[in-house]
Amino acid sequence: MNKKYTYVWVSLIVLIFGIIVIPMIVEKITKGEVVDKDRMVPYSERDSLAYITINGNRRKVPSFEFVDQDSLVVTDKDYLGKVFVVEFFFTSCPSICPIMTENLVELQNEFADEDFGIASFTITPQYDTPSVLKEYAEKKGVTDMDWHLMTGDRDVIYELANAGFNIFAAEVPDAPGGFEHSGLFALVDKQGYIRSRKDEFGNPIVYYRGAITEKMGVNSEGEKEQISILKEDIRKLLEE
Repeated sequence: MNKKYTYVWVSLIVLIFGIIVIPMIVEKITKGEVVDKDRMVPYSERDSLAYITINGNRRKVPSFEFVDQDSLVVTDKDYLGKVFVVEFFFTSCPSICPIMTENLVELQNEFADEDFGIASFTITPQYDTPSVLKEYAEKKGVTDMDWHLMTGDRDVIYELANAGFNIFAAEVPDAPGGFEHSGLFALVDKQGYIRSRKDEFGNPIVYYRGAITEKMGVNSEGEKEQISILKEDIRKLLEE
């Protein structure tokens, strides 16, 4: 075949491809139909929870020993074999603590009769005695025997919060109630390792926002609730 005609036929095929196929591709992209296949798979099926690491070492819950609302001594070893959530709070908190407690009660009820627990550490131990914690627990609906509201030496608790978990807590006179804390929840697996899901970039989110309820959806700063994903991740750890 003459080369001239060959070039004509090739040009014609390319033209037809451009007219028919390219608009279809553009339409799919516009409609968001061209996506990574993995992103269409539910999170729980796509990836396991990340371990939180420091210098390449998996981070474990630090050793602790405190007294709970029933005046019982509780240590980190009492949580081994259970998936549990950690928080730092105080009973007289006028701002985020009531929301955090509401969310934890929901988790308590969601995972009743399973290997699940909650560790709540007061950041005002000088006020939150076992009797005060007991009254608070009864008022808020704490019924699970594996939900310990703990009090003890103030400096040890602050060390546990800020250095042990890197969950901020401090005495701030101008803050509501005179104390400031982050309102974050830490998730711990049955072996005592701190775990979390990954964000869209593959990095661990580390902690979960505890001061926004599922019903709220988002807070005034536009932050989205994370209790729904925390439930999914607790379930995943329970099934490991």
